Amino acid sequence: MLLRIVRLTLVPAQVPMFLQLFRQSEARIRQQPGCQHLELWQDADQPHIYCTYSHWADATALNAYRHSALFGEVWPATKRLLAAPAEAFSVVKAN
Repeated sequence: MLLRIVRLTLVPAQVPMFLQLFRQSEARIRQQPGCQHLELWQDADQPHIYCTYSHWADATALNAYRHSALFGEVWPATKRLLAAPAEAFSVVKAN
């Protein structure tokens, strides 16, 4: 399993728009082949910073989503709301 964390620093005034976009998209993201889990986290000290936390079957499943029509719709809309470039990384559980 691949864990994906994406840190999003939003323009504070754009937080409501981001939350609306996420709520409209989350069920469809969860239905993507290989997506096993999706959560939205908010920074405890900086409320305009959010992270998406997702579980994917493997890198192939994540990459398939990243090349999907859904991603092509959601990511550009999200990107317009950012105050800084997103930080994304994938990790696996250490043995």
